[in-house]
Amino acid sequence: MIKSVRQKRIIDIIRNMSIETQEQLANELGLAGFTITQATVSRDVKELGLIKVPGENNSSIYAVPDRTIIPDKEKRLKRLFVDSVQKIDHSENMVVLKTLPGEAQGVASAIDNSDWPEIIGTVAGDDTIIMVVKPISAVPDVVKRLKVLSGG
Repeated sequence: MIKSVRQKRIIDIIRNMSIETQEQLANELGLAGFTITQATVSRDVKELGLIKVPGENNSSIYAVPDRTIIPDKEKRLKRLFVDSVQKIDHSENMVVLKTLPGEAQGVASAIDNSDWPEIIGTVAGDDTIIMVVKPISAVPDVVKRLKVLSGG
């Protein structure tokens, strides 16, 4: 099937269902008549820019960023940090966060939406986030605030 049709169906699925894993998404696509591999689902998730947001019962679900409603940014950020962040380190004006696999993009999105003036931006992979902090003198305070958020 055509990639654009498949990706449109992915968006429809995550807007109408609570999808927690790529495997669950692949199963739903299969029920919709798509023959798909895990690798293809992973590429589609990345290309569509899907993020993980808090779901029910301490779960994380996929969401389309432009449709994500964030009622309490700080509360969401704290929850994501407690649930997902494993390690915080820094070098010069960069802070590196290690998360559980698949959680980095959701955490990075929450950081980007946190309105911390010292954080210029983030780059997220699957389980690693690089944050750029300005000025460099703000790094110790940012690291301290992040560690408090993560419960450490």
